[in-house]
Amino acid sequence: MDTGSIIATEADIEEIAREGYDRCHPEDSFADLVHRSAFSKEDRYLLRQWLSYARAEAQRRAAARSQDSHR
Repeated sequence: MDTGSIIATEADIEEIAREGYDRCHPEDSFADLVHRSAFSKEDRYLLRQWLSYARAEAQRRAAARSQDSHR
């Protein structure tokens, strides 16, 4: 993110990923995915994808807040 926007912390990014994953996978949990990722390269890749989504979503939210504050 650029320095003019609100920078999301890793905890914020993890929370966004957790919300999305838990919503899309009601039979599973993000915590279980994190645990499995230590043993499974497929789950490690899936976790990386969810965290990438969360970073992009955090940037989108920061940009939206920035635009709203300039109005």
